[in-house]
Formats: sequence, structure tokens, C-alpha cells
Amino acid sequence: MKRSSSPTPPEAVPVSSAASGQAAKPSAIVAATSDSLPHQVQALARARSFAEPLLSSEQLDTGENILAHADAVAAILNDIGGSEAMQAAAYLVYACQYLNRPQDVIAKAFGDNFAALAVETTKLVQLQRQTRAKTAEVQAKKDEERQAAQDQALPLASPGKSSVSELAASQTENVRKMLLAFSRDLRVVMLRLASRLQTLRYFAASKGDPGEAMASESLHVFAPLANRLGIWQIKWEMEDLAFRFLEPQTYKQVARLLDEKRAERETHVEQVRMQLEQDLLRQGVTASVQGRPKHIYSIVKKMRGKSLNFDQVFDIRALRVVVPHADDCYAVLALVHAQFTPVTEEFDDYIAKPKPNGYQSLHTVVRDVQGRAFEIQIRTQAMHDHAEHGVAAHWAYKEAGAKGYAGVAASSEYDAKIAVLRQLLAWERDLSGTGQGLFDDRIYVLTPDAAIVELPQGATAVDFAYTVHTSLGHRCRGARVDGTMVTLNTPLQNGQTVEITAAKEGGPSRDWLNADLGYLVSHRAKSKVRAWFNAQAMEETVARGREAVEKLLQREGKTALKLDDLAVSMGLASAQELFEHVGKDELSLRSIETHLRPAEPALAATEMPLWIRKPRKSNSGSPGGVLVVGVDSLMTQLAKCCKPAPPDDIGGFVTRGKGVSIHRADCSDFAHLRKKSPDRVIDVQWGGQSASSRGSDSFYPVDVAIEALDRQGLLRDISDVFAREKMNVIGVQTQSVKGVAWMTFTIEVTDARQVARAMSVVGDVAGVRVVRRK
Repeated sequence: MKRSSSPTPPEAVPVSSAASGQAAKPSAIVAATSDSLPHQVQALARARSFAEPLLSSEQLDTGENILAHADAVAAILNDIGGSEAMQAAAYLVYACQYLNRPQDVIAKAFGDNFAALAVETTKLVQLQRQTRAKTAEVQAKKDEERQAAQDQALPLASPGKSSVSELAASQTENVRKMLLAFSRDLRVVMLRLASRLQTLRYFAASKGDPGEAMASESLHVFAPLANRLGIWQIKWEMEDLAFRFLEPQTYKQVARLLDEKRAERETHVEQVRMQLEQDLLRQGVTASVQGRPKHIYSIVKKMRGKSLNFDQVFDIRALRVVVPHADDCYAVLALVHAQFTPVTEEFDDYIAKPKPNGYQSLHTVVRDVQGRAFEIQIRTQAMHDHAEHGVAAHWAYKEAGAKGYAGVAASSEYDAKIAVLRQLLAWERDLSGTGQGLFDDRIYVLTPDAAIVELPQGATAVDFAYTVHTSLGHRCRGARVDGTMVTLNTPLQNGQTVEITAAKEGGPSRDWLNADLGYLVSHRAKSKVRAWFNAQAMEETVARGREAVEKLLQREGKTALKLDDLAVSMGLASAQELFEHVGKDELSLRSIETHLRPAEPALAATEMPLWIRKPRKSNSGSPGGVLVVGVDSLMTQLAKCCKPAPPDDIGGFVTRGKGVSIHRADCSDFAHLRKKSPDRVIDVQWGGQSASSRGSDSFYPVDVAIEALDRQGLLRDISDVFAREKMNVIGVQTQSVKGVAWMTFTIEVTDARQVARAMSVVGDVAGVRVVRRK
């Protein structure tokens, strides 16, 4: 099988396995994914044969032939220890976009596992392509605006290069978000890293320019990701290539300085390495001595970070000594200082005083007899693992045999996955020179089975539980963070593993909605808790309404009546809705009682009393302050079900022997009466006199319904509000069930607008949830 081999750029520093000491061992991510695809006989050859007719004549948007690109990606995966199955997947990813039903076709030919990986990786490729296209579109628009401004001699706010950098930074953030989102499948990350490295190699070999956006995201997103995952070959080469495109002149200058004495330097380092290894062996110290290559980008970073000239970068010649125990580190240091001349101002003891991130090692710079300076790092294997893999070296899942949400037992593969995922979550904090990540408003934590959960900054275990599943949130009773019990309002941090202790049944605590206690941060969790309590309140409301309706039916001797039929006959959809209206006092029992009794025969027009049919010349107001349109001196009464008050919209209903009953136009009882006997409904209106002219005795009783969290002093606080508003309370009904109080205040007003003002103030009383006029 043929594979294209892209040449290494002339200025790039090659990485040999002997020099790095890393290529001989697969990285953590390779170990975590090596068995993730099922072994198939000749999978690589079959995948290439499958993809070749689809890809051989196609090109990527970079201009590279797709089949050649897939060949190179497979070769890179092979170099870092990826399985043959992973290499085969590289071809299937690029074949996806040329298949009508890629999931089904690939699954049939290679199995569901290969199909899922190919489709998932293709999604990420397409998202990144769309992001790149959008960035290019925005940049083109900015360029047009800038050119137009120049043509009109208008001042510009900022130079073009700055604008490009801003767009590149924006795209970098978007790419990083996408990688984190897709990092649940580590194989996707491997494929994307290999693909991006090959793209940079292609531009280097063809002397093309990938553009600042791609080079920047390669340097600031993909290379740090490879570093976090322990894929050093990709990390070092990608950094050098990306830096070459971003700052070509600086890159060539440093590369020329390195090349001038490369052979001499490498020979010297190898001589010192062999001599030191033999001396340690004679002293009885078992140690691994390795040459440590220095790459162009890391050299430039050190020169800029410490304001050094090239000749002052001592660790261009560098060795690393790895020993079994911490005591051996100081023994090696004594031997090194005895054989070479130490540069005292360049010695650092990070074992006695570790760096803030936990890094430990001895750093010393020495000179040989010719005066040539070189750096030696001395550390134990545990220190080396921490330096190379970060905190993931110490964050393996601690509870052996523990079961996660999916019942996954801890294992070596599981440990590797945990370590890698933790690194994925930590790497974003290191990308910003200010020490602040781009995702200050988001954190990423893990479930016990290593699934990534995205949460807002400051989120708690309760937020986490509701994000995993609403039911888990309702039943949440405790939490372990990295194996340690914590309170439920403890803010979570990036990379922590969260395990929820849940009851078999139950609901949330009302304390969770108290912002001062800090149990909930995410809007989703808050809405779920509110919805649960609203549902509970609705159940209580419906139960209260059912009880009232059933008692009424018993009094009326109508227990055989089907409740659903009663609801439908009253214009409601179901018995549940009937109970809800009654429980909320939106439908009175009097209305149901009237509905259940036989309808009285309607009066013919000729049978109506003369005082209704015959209009009066006078249009003076009735004693109740209500006028029946076209009729004078007609007896009226205000309905007790809705208690109207001016200036409410009102309607009249002719009763038997009690004149006209006046209802609010929105009264549910009035709606049922109007539906049942429309011929007895008449138009009415309030009298023309103002409240003041009607006299101080023109007061109207109005009911205000209140729902609140029950507490000591609640009734007093609400009564005080009515007193301050100078409203006379003539009746109070209260009921408290499971910590929720339902109250009905009957107050006297001269104008219904006073009620709206009082309700607004009552709504501000602590604990009050709902205020409405009945």
C-alpha cells in the first residue's frame, strides 16, 4: 500500500525517538484509545481501497489531494503508536462527505464503531470549516470597509493586522470550544490532531500560506492540546510549523543560528550524556540520561520571556537525568557539580520549593572544561511523569472497583481515560498569557464514568445533578467531589469528578431557591426546581377543588354524575380543569350549584315586567350606583362571586325576584349564566357620578387572593400593607398546607384601581408568590 510522505521543512528541527525518549512509549491518549476500535483483518488496506475511488480526484479547501492527506494522517497515527484500526478510520472520515448515507454504508462495511467515529469526526471537520469560512467572510467585509475608508481618506480606528489578529483570536476560541465539545470521544481528537499537523506540513512543503487564523489556532489550540495529551512529536513539530507561518523572519533567524553549530552541539551533548551515565553507574546510581532537544518555538519563548540573547539560552544544550528516588537527585547533583563548573545563579531547587503547579525538579547550568554551558535537569520518575503529563499523573480514579453512573468499573484503560480527559479540561487555563482562560464563564467537570459536563462558573453539585438528569436533581441529597464529601452549595472547579448521592424518591428543597444560600447557579436548574414546586402546588390546588366539588355533589344528591361530563357541560375540557378552576377560586361552587339545578323557563317578551320593557325618560342612577341601559329605577345588586367595583367592565343578569345581578365582565359565573340563558343578560353601566360625589358611604367589597410561603408574621405584614393604603379589611380567610399559605382578604374600596395599587405592594412582601383579584 502506498502512502505519500510529506518532506520535513528545511528549517524544522526533526524529533528523534532517541533524543526525546518518548516515542518508544505510546502516550496516554494512545493507550486509552488503542482498543477502542475492534480489530479487523486487513482493516487498513480495506479502508483505503474503500475510500480511494471516492477521494483520489478530490481536493480539500487547502488545495491538497484528499487521498494523499488521508495517507499522511494514517502515517502520523502510525508514528505515534495508533492501532491499524485507528489508521483505517482516517480514510473513512474523509469518505463520509461523499456518501449519501455514510452512517449506514460504513456500518455495513466496517461495523457501527467505525461508522460512529467517522461521522462524529466529520461533524467536527464541517463545524471547523464553517467557522473558518465565517471568519474569512467577516475579514473580507472588514477589508472592503477599510479600502472604502482609504479611498475616501477617512481615518481608521485600527490597522488591518490588528483586525486580523482579533478575528484569529475569535476563531481560536470557537475551535477550542468545539474540540472540548467533541473530546468525549478521544479518537476524534487524535484524528483531528494528525490532520492538522499534515495540513501544516502540506503548506510548508508547497511553500503556501495557511493564513494567520489557521496558524494561530494551531499554535494556541492544537499544539497545547497535543502537549496535554502527551503526544510530544505532534506538539513540537506543530509549534515550530505554526510559528514559522506566523513569524517567518524570526523563525529563519533562529533556525540559522541553530544550524550553524548543530553537528558540533549534538556531538558534545552525546559525549556528555555517555560520560555522565557511566559515572553514575560507577557510583551505583541507576539513572536514565537523555538528551533533551530544544525546538525553535521554545527557544524564542525563553528568549522573549527572560529577555535573553541567543547565546544566553544555556539549555540549547540540555540533558535530563531520571532517577528512582528523591535522595538520588541530590547525589546526582553533587556528582555533576564535582565534574563540571556550576553557574551558581542558574541553579533552581524545585524539589524543596515546588512551582505553584506542583512541578518538581533540580535545574542546574554547568560549564565543561572548554567553557561550554549546558543545562541538566534531575528528577525522579514520579516527578518526570508529573512534569510530562501534568496533574493527570496523580489523578487516577482512586476508588478501585467503584461503579459510575453507567456501572463502569475502574481499570487501567479507565484510569488512562480519566487522566486524558482531566488534561483536556485543564489545558485551556494555560493558553492565555494573563493566566485567565477564555472560558471564565464556563467550567467542565466529569461524571464518575468520565463524561464531560459543561456548567456555568460557580455551579454547584445541585446544578451538576440537574444537568445530568432532572430526576437526579430532584433526588439529590449529597455529593462527592474527587472522592470527598462536600456540601451541596460548594462551587465546583474545572476538571473535578462529581458523584451524586440520590434518594430513591423525593423532591428538591425550598432552600435551593434562596439565592443567598448559593445552591443553584444555572438557569436550567432553577427553572426545574420552580417547576417541581409549581407542580406540587397545582396538585394541592386540584385536590382542594376535587374535595369541594365532590362535597357539593353529595349535598345536591348528584354523586352518580360523571365529573368529566359535568366539566364538559360547563365549557371545560376535563374534570381536572374543573377542579383546578374551583381550587383557584376561579369558578365558584354557587355557579356549579346553579348549573346542576333545572333551568327555569325563559320569559317571553310579552311576559316581561313592564318596568323592564318600558323605557323611562329619566336616566338617574340606581341606589347601587349602577344604571341599566335604557331603564330607570331598576333594583340591582352586586354579585358576591366576583364583587365588581367601578370602573370594572360589568354586565347584568335578570334574576327571579331579586332584580338584576351585576357581575364583572370577566366573571366565570357570569360566563356560564350567559351561556345558559343569554336572553336574560342585559347591558349595564356604572352611574355617571364620581366616587367622591357619591359620598363616603359608597364602598365596594373586593376579594384579593394571595399565595405565599407560610412563615411567622406573614398575616401581619400583609395586613399592614392594606392599612398603609388606607383600606378597611372586613374579612380574612386563610389556609396553610405543607408550608404554603392561601389567603383571601376582603377589603372595601371606592375605586377598583385602588386594588391594583395595593396588589403591587403586597407582591413585594417577603414570601408572597402570587397576588390576584378573585
